[in-house]
Amino acid sequence: MNIPLDRLSRALSKLPGIGRKTADRMALKLAYHQDTLLRALAGALNEVSATVRSCSECGAVTVAGMDPCKLCTDTSRDSSMLYVVEDPSDVIAIENTGVVRGRYHVLMGKLSPMDGNGPWDLPLELLLKRIDSNKFAEVILAVGTDMASDTTANFISELLKGRNVKVTRLALGLPVGSGIAYSDPVTLERAITGRQAM
Repeated sequence: MNIPLDRLSRALSKLPGIGRKTADRMALKLAYHQDTLLRALAGALNEVSATVRSCSECGAVTVAGMDPCKLCTDTSRDSSMLYVVEDPSDVIAIENTGVVRGRYHVLMGKLSPMDGNGPWDLPLELLLKRIDSNKFAEVILAVGTDMASDTTANFISELLKGRNVKVTRLALGLPVGSGIAYSDPVTLERAITGRQAM
């Protein structure tokens, strides 16, 4: 594969669920359909780059000019519950269940010493500040079930001890080794409903 196609393929392979062979096929398809696919994709990427941001309060996806995001400014949401998630896609997955009306805090990752991701890589100071200033009654650790997610949940649970907040974690139905964004709405609803104290 030539150098520009190889660079495109390497970039595509960094997306979740895209392996190197799939990325190679995608790169070739884009190269051979420049007038339709490639230009449309480039335009969409430029638009996202210019308009999509992370909410300064919760870390979820928002658009330029709307910060804090719609979820943070919605006064009808339950401000006593804070869902701590690993990724912005987890917010979307949880919202799609239709059963959650709380607030969110996006970690943008998880603790994984083997990958060099420590507590300093996550917005934990902001999490503590939000918990202390908003007086949440319950913090729901809506993280995955792999070892790094378990480590993250346990670390945050220890961090919140003595802060007068109930700490729970999603349970019932999430498969081991999976993430929130990959769960179907029914399974995710059961996990939210059956959350357990930590």
